[in-house]
Amino acid sequence: MERLECRVDIADLDAFVAHLGELGERHGVTIQAFDARYVAGRDHLERAVELADRAIGRGENVARDRAVEILLYAAGRRQITRALEMGVSEGRNQAVILVDSGTDGESRDEDAETAALEALEEELSGSLTPEPTLETVDERRLCEFFEITDAEREATDASLEELVCERVALLEVEK
Repeated sequence: MERLECRVDIADLDAFVAHLGELGERHGVTIQAFDARYVAGRDHLERAVELADRAIGRGENVARDRAVEILLYAAGRRQITRALEMGVSEGRNQAVILVDSGTDGESRDEDAETAALEALEEELSGSLTPEPTLETVDERRLCEFFEITDAEREATDASLEELVCERVALLEVEK
């Protein structure tokens, strides 16, 4: 899995999402864009990819599209409309764009991922600026979105990212 942290200006969300899908197909990868404010860190996205691929492999996926299944797991939700809150929207976004070529954890094509990232940056150069977006985390927003209470945080020495990853994993149990 590769990721691009960036600022992206989106005039037409449907066209942007379609462009990501076409770019992914062209390079044989899955591309999904997230609002960085809802991403707890790299482990959060890696866990979502792993669990989405497991669900797809078992035929237990909710979404037909791998990118959407990854979004569902990253958001810790089974309903696509609720998970979309974690996606990018029209206007200026602090984003994390995930690019992944594997579906079983072992067959990654790093060259395809790199080529897709390069094409993404080139084709969206007018609206996309690479910049760190995961350096600071909005803990309040993450706790609200993932329903992590103060009491839960006080009861453990786990990091917020670990608690978010637990929510992602719980989606598997809630089926």
